[in-house]
Amino acid sequence: MRDVKRASSPRSAPMEMSPTSFREVGHELVDRIADLLAAMPAGPVTPGEMPADVRRALGQSSLPKDGRDANALLRETADLLAQHSLFNGHPRFLGFITSSAAPIGALADLLAASVNPNLGGWLLSPMASEIEAQSIRWIAELIGYPSDCGGILVSGGNVANFVGFWAARRAKGGDLVRTDGAAAVAGLRVYASSATHTWLEKIADLSGLGTRAIHSIPVDPSERLDAGALRSAIEEDLGRGLQPFMVVGSAGTVSTGAIDPLADIASICREFDLWFHIDGAYGAPAAAMDNPPADLRSIREADSVAVDPHKWLYAPLEAGAVLVRDNAVLRDTFSYHPPYYPDKVPDDESGVMYYELGPQNSRGFRALKVWLGLKQVGREGYRQMITEDVRLARVLFDEAQSNPELEAVTHNLSITTFRYVPEGLPPSDAADEDYLNDLNRRLLVALQQGGEVFLSNAVLDDRYLLRACVVNFRTSEEDIRAIPEIVVRVGRGLR
Repeated sequence: MRDVKRASSPRSAPMEMSPTSFREVGHELVDRIADLLAAMPAGPVTPGEMPADVRRALGQSSLPKDGRDANALLRETADLLAQHSLFNGHPRFLGFITSSAAPIGALADLLAASVNPNLGGWLLSPMASEIEAQSIRWIAELIGYPSDCGGILVSGGNVANFVGFWAARRAKGGDLVRTDGAAAVAGLRVYASSATHTWLEKIADLSGLGTRAIHSIPVDPSERLDAGALRSAIEEDLGRGLQPFMVVGSAGTVSTGAIDPLADIASICREFDLWFHIDGAYGAPAAAMDNPPADLRSIREADSVAVDPHKWLYAPLEAGAVLVRDNAVLRDTFSYHPPYYPDKVPDDESGVMYYELGPQNSRGFRALKVWLGLKQVGREGYRQMITEDVRLARVLFDEAQSNPELEAVTHNLSITTFRYVPEGLPPSDAADEDYLNDLNRRLLVALQQGGEVFLSNAVLDDRYLLRACVVNFRTSEEDIRAIPEIVVRVGRGLR
């Protein structure tokens, strides 16, 4: 670094901390975090408190007039979070698709916030921008997507999928979409299975197409999109004078982890010249396994793919990513050039300008925690952890299948669904089904508040199911084998 002499004395500001003070406070905080992580497995997943309890612990005071000592504040805040949080890093957190967070990611966020680069433009973030670009390439390599793709890190799966949708609309809708809006291109239609995440409804609404622009395709008994029904729907809409532009395939649905027939969808998209987007927010990293599900090999055929590093790459929140085969499409979708922006079009010599490739201008350094995780464990480390998560989900399915008071329903990737069925009550008629649905709803609430294990739910064929999703490098086989006993014990109590 160049030696730059200061002509003036430092400014005194109430928010500044001296290097000595920062070091002392930081060391104590890191010690507290290390103690929290060490104690977490032996404690409850959650205290199961009501909102009023949490608000009471926080206090409802007005904005303070004067400040307080930073060390005391961090001690109090660490205690508040340790005593009143749900811990998705707990080995028995198997609820929503939120992973245990890599400790190196927590340190990465500290380092990223300390340097505080703005990844809107290369000039504001030279090394950070290059790290993000490398992270995108490495994620692509990990899942088998072309590594010369474009892409950008965003907050999570919703926005990653939004970016893919916006790129598809721009690429297939043409200039008129940008200048006159979606209404100017009559009858735009997007296709996805009925099991697709609700992000699609959000973006169809917010982008001006409306939710009726979604042509929902039925699923087969395995919860996979019916490719024959997709072809028929496209042909039907073309016959009505509508304009199909995009098909969404799921690489791991939220409820069951089902993978759509991606190879068949890719072929149909090529035939009809449609944009092929894969929602791989959860399941795409499973392509890194030695023997992944065959359809994941077709990820390389997509025009765009959403991947969430804060799901199955174990990065701390927030970290989503979208990969786009042709980076020029991202630039066509998001680039504007007012006079207060740099006037040079980005290239290999000038560095990437991320304000050109996504919806944000000011952007935080999300990439550092992703990049460091990839460097720390490498492809082999992720292959090992993801494979083990899948195996443990299968162990739970087998355990549920062998338990007379549990009904195992599905297992895909690292998601298992099952339900509690009391002995002597075989599910045979509508009355029994209504009772079982109500019982399992109440059972889930009791489990989530009890703190022993945290599950979520799925609804399949009007059956309310318990759902376990293993994206947790701390979960052991012992934790998995304990779940049936816990579920049956709590279920009997409710019964």
